[in-house]
Amino acid sequence: MSMSPAPAAGAPVASTSVAIKGFAFGPLSIKVKVGATVTWTNDDQDPHTVTSQNGTGPLKSKTLQNGDKFQYTFTKAGTFDYLCTIHPFMTGTVVVTA
Repeated sequence: MSMSPAPAAGAPVASTSVAIKGFAFGPLSIKVKVGATVTWTNDDQDPHTVTSQNGTGPLKSKTLQNGDKFQYTFTKAGTFDYLCTIHPFMTGTVVVTA
């Protein structure tokens, strides 16, 4: 029986969905291709945001209440770090490849 190795800790996971749950973004780091649309869903009872770190970058959601979603389509390659402006200890990363 062959099993695939688990991704290394901190390694980006191939995904276009990020759950906001337990005051954390999950997965913490994702990897997508240019043109991919990523969806963040707030599964917490508390409000959260998805905002590019340092106010520079393309991510700037409204305040997301429980069940709200935010989508963004990445049009260029790069590494995009983001946080929740309400709870700045919550951080995540999107790695976009060509």
